[in-house]
Amino acid sequence: MDIKAQAEKAEKLRKLHHGPRILALPNAWDVVTARILEELGHPAIATSSAAVAFSLGFPDGQRISQREMLGAVVRITEAVGVPVTADLESGYGKTPEEIAEFTKAMIAAGAVGLNFEDITGDDESSHVELGLQVKKIRAIRETAAALGVPVVINARTDIYLMPIGPAETRFERTVERLRAYREAGADCLFVPGLCDRETIEKLVKTIGAPLNILASPGCPSLSELEKMGVARVSAGSSAMRAAMGAFRRVAKDWLAHGSYDSLTQVTIPYAELNRMMARKTG
Repeated sequence: MDIKAQAEKAEKLRKLHHGPRILALPNAWDVVTARILEELGHPAIATSSAAVAFSLGFPDGQRISQREMLGAVVRITEAVGVPVTADLESGYGKTPEEIAEFTKAMIAAGAVGLNFEDITGDDESSHVELGLQVKKIRAIRETAAALGVPVVINARTDIYLMPIGPAETRFERTVERLRAYREAGADCLFVPGLCDRETIEKLVKTIGAPLNILASPGCPSLSELEKMGVARVSAGSSAMRAAMGAFRRVAKDWLAHGSYDSLTQVTIPYAELNRMMARKTG
């Protein structure tokens, strides 16, 4: 592990959150998707925990083991030269001490950033108490600093996505958490489930820090979000699910119609993929 090179990648990733262009991340889930993104010119690569889990035979929600999740991250970081930020759910730990150990493993896997969420289960009863979540974020920041890699922390709250608590106080509770996460050392603040234009604009102005929105039906376009001051937009598992939709369409055509037509519509040529996978990293 080259700490100096990893630290430089972390700083590159951090700068990408401060414009002038929005950081658009159609999340990868394996080496080939990461290399496609890199060759297209994406300046950084983000993984999707759900997409990685699905590809390895697990449901979403931290059902995949830490070993298998970080194994996927290692393969991606070793295959590309651009910074990689990994979606690592709630960090596979319940205490700040466990999160510190996980941070060491994440950095050893080559990641220079992470998504870190405040839900550990399937419902709002698993919403981590604010004070504890702050301590966990500080543990990530302090551990990473001690190792010499200033990882980019994308601190996520699921208040809108799940959703959690009364609708009339959702915005205020979100702001409270995001401000606390930012003070604890988060570089970017992630609010999946938020699509309303007016609320996004209000949140950008209120928190005064890089904001990450999850692309989903009903959200403003990338160009609109950029004008609104949003720093980062993620696809989450939707890019992987789009790929799976294309595969299912091919499979249905073969079964129902005996047709090859859908194979040719968005197919990457064999020679191109073969070349891509044969090239050296960097």
